[in-house]
Amino acid sequence: MKLFSSFVKELKIASRGFYFYIEIFMAVLILAIFLFAVPNNFTSKAKEYLYLDMPAEASDVYLGAIKDETIDGKAEKVKIKIDKKEKDALLFTTDTKEIYILNSKEDLIYMADKERKVAATIKMDSNNSLSYEYYLQGYESDKYKDLLKILHVESNESIEMAVDSQDVRPLSTNYESLSDRENMLPSVLVFNGALMGLFIIAAYIFLDRQEGVIKAYALTPSPVWKYLMSKVGVIMVTSVVSSFIVIIPIMGLRPDYLLLLVLLVTTGFFASSLGLLIASFYNNIMQAFGALYTIIMLMIIPNIAYFMPSWNPSWISLIPSYQMLEGFKSILLGNADILYILTISGGFLITGIALFGLSNYRYKKTLVG
Repeated sequence: MKLFSSFVKELKIASRGFYFYIEIFMAVLILAIFLFAVPNNFTSKAKEYLYLDMPAEASDVYLGAIKDETIDGKAEKVKIKIDKKEKDALLFTTDTKEIYILNSKEDLIYMADKERKVAATIKMDSNNSLSYEYYLQGYESDKYKDLLKILHVESNESIEMAVDSQDVRPLSTNYESLSDRENMLPSVLVFNGALMGLFIIAAYIFLDRQEGVIKAYALTPSPVWKYLMSKVGVIMVTSVVSSFIVIIPIMGLRPDYLLLLVLLVTTGFFASSLGLLIASFYNNIMQAFGALYTIIMLMIIPNIAYFMPSWNPSWISLIPSYQMLEGFKSILLGNADILYILTISGGFLITGIALFGLSNYRYKKTLVG
């Protein structure tokens, strides 16, 4: 009962301070950005720059073939900036890319060399055969270079027929996917729902030290762990509230909110306990900033692998935020593996208890320091 009353008192005190509203404000801001600025699915089209080194008649035929593949069957006259000058070009827009036809080879080389664009010259020899000259940047893989060498050996029709004739068998048909906007939410939950607690609880501790609250608390008969747990409780409440503010309007009833609550509480407890431990070694937020920044940057690394699946070294899975991302994504998909979620939640809970116990030991020694 004393623990609950201490928690309620800490919650009231925190609600009068600045840090309490940081997560709530961030949640509302993130929600607004997601609803009004982030599209449900991103549509990014590759841009290609071509120069046709061939007679006018052949050029017209080639452009006609490109026009047949465009969305509206039209070519648009546009101006693009080349070497600080506005120059004319033709733009063909297909479902997957934007093709710019330039008027000189020099302009094409400039776009490849200075602007780092995909560029190629298409030539026609005396036998009316087409050849393709690509301008590379130097970092392309051998596979990509080999692909360019064989790309135009066969006609597009032959390649399409070969692709269509391939027997493709999905490993599973009973699965759901997230939209591009929804796919960003696990990262938001990890950062705003868990990692922010690491920084904010340290800020609470340093603020109490600065205002003499800790020295006054040291004179009371209440044990140290209750004081620390009440701080952790405040962080977990704000973490859950801010996360639900973002998730509910976007995801609706799709996720299992009970599982989400379990994972948010355990990851929040883990991050808060880690923040407590780090804060125990320093006297103010400026001294601890380097350590906090390093830990947060380390926790962000799995986000790179999350958004770039081609880069996913095995050691990434050892960083706790990797499991957070996988757990939150599984829950948001609506078909979460309950055993997996409970297992990683148990892992964060056990690790959090160990960190909290170590923090309690540290603060018993340094509470008034």
